[in-house]
Amino acid sequence: MHISIVGILICVGILLIGAYCRSPLIIGLIVSLAFGATAFVTLVAIGGSSPLIYTFFAALLITAVITRRRFPREIGNTFGKIRPLWVLCGLMTYSVVGAWLFPRLFAGQTSVFVQSTMRRGIVEASLAPVSGNITQTGYFVLGGLTAIALCVLLLKEDRMDAVRRSFLLLCGFHAGMGLLDLIGKVAGAGDILWPIRTANYAMLTEVMEGGFWRITGANSEASSFAGVSLICLAFCYVYWRETKSRLAQGLAALLLVLALLSTSSTAYVGLTILAMPVALSILRSFLSDRIDSDEILIIALLGVAIVTILAVILYHSEFFALFVRLIDSMVLNKASSASGQERAYWNIKSLQAFADTGGFGVGLGSSRASSWPIAVVSQLGLVGGVMMATLLMILVRGMGRLKPYLDPETNAVVSGVRASALASALSGTLISGTADPGMFFFIAFAVISVSKVHARRERDARLRVPQLSRPAPAAPAGPAGRSSPNTRAASALYRP
Repeated sequence: MHISIVGILICVGILLIGAYCRSPLIIGLIVSLAFGATAFVTLVAIGGSSPLIYTFFAALLITAVITRRRFPREIGNTFGKIRPLWVLCGLMTYSVVGAWLFPRLFAGQTSVFVQSTMRRGIVEASLAPVSGNITQTGYFVLGGLTAIALCVLLLKEDRMDAVRRSFLLLCGFHAGMGLLDLIGKVAGAGDILWPIRTANYAMLTEVMEGGFWRITGANSEASSFAGVSLICLAFCYVYWRETKSRLAQGLAALLLVLALLSTSSTAYVGLTILAMPVALSILRSFLSDRIDSDEILIIALLGVAIVTILAVILYHSEFFALFVRLIDSMVLNKASSASGQERAYWNIKSLQAFADTGGFGVGLGSSRASSWPIAVVSQLGLVGGVMMATLLMILVRGMGRLKPYLDPETNAVVSGVRASALASALSGTLISGTADPGMFFFIAFAVISVSKVHARRERDARLRVPQLSRPAPAAPAGPAGRSSPNTRAASALYRP
């Protein structure tokens, strides 16, 4: 085991920021997700795995919740009020059992893609137990336990402001490090963020594509940076539209520019998909004559961008030649490239492994795909896929009809967190090779589930108010027109 001094120092710095904001655990967990290539330790005993720093904060959060004095009562109350946690526990149990059982039960009956023993690439091999069964299952269980711990914490105390600050800090750190990375490469200084890249990953940080530097920020490659950019952009945009926050608006604009300059097909395809609900929302507002100033601003900026591009093309037709070649190679011809064909073959073999195991799956961590839904099907099988889909539907539905029972600020935070989790699922669909949905998925699951409990409590309280405030029925008159003591006592029960 090798400890990373840089990783430990970054953890201490994040803890100090969290302590200053009076919520070190929640802020530490979420902000640490901006450091996608920073590990605090390397575990040589299990194949050189290097847990990222967010795992340290997740373990710290879980430990802090478990050691609370009233933890047994709080965990029982949490499971009683949030029923989907039983599905999450069932999925974690199934994943652990499957990761141990299925590679042994179906050993040699199908072929999968796994990390080579020397960690020099992905190779095809017969199904057998591998170190990924331990590491990926560990990450998945850690995410599930983190969701449960967050549910206990958020259900007991109102910490939605800490969640809001955490995501804004996350977006700020991610955008800032992406901007530093771009400036360093354009200025000829190379990868100026290399000291914080302590994870045992293949670092593709100084790569050019079509004459453009690929932005990696604090991540190991451009596609990972683009995936986190989509997540942060989704949160900032939704939070800005809900609250008119100038900070969120500025961060959204900066993240959009960085995503466009990242030279990643994940960014371009993801932005195209994310733009569809935005366009539909603006169109619906326009048709209903309820378009607001922010939507007018978006349309105006889009119009100015189109006019500027056309003017530049008329003045200098070859000005965008490099960018056109970049889009052609990274998006239009991506599927026909060697990398695209290789990843497509991974997905085909993953689906074949699902069929070869009779729908049980090969076990979490036993294989590698190139898309999160395909990885879920191939590794978790039909049973695990149904449970994962159940949890995903909670994120898709969001607050639903309970939204009016939360205050506007809480609604804005919940909507932003939900959007970031859906963007995470989208980026995972494009590039993820494991069935683990990622920490953003589990954080959003906890935030939405707890917010539903609070909203139901507020709804029930509002429904009880009219009953308690009904006027008392007229009491029958006693002798000489005076109410009897019994009728006066009965009427007092109806008084608010």
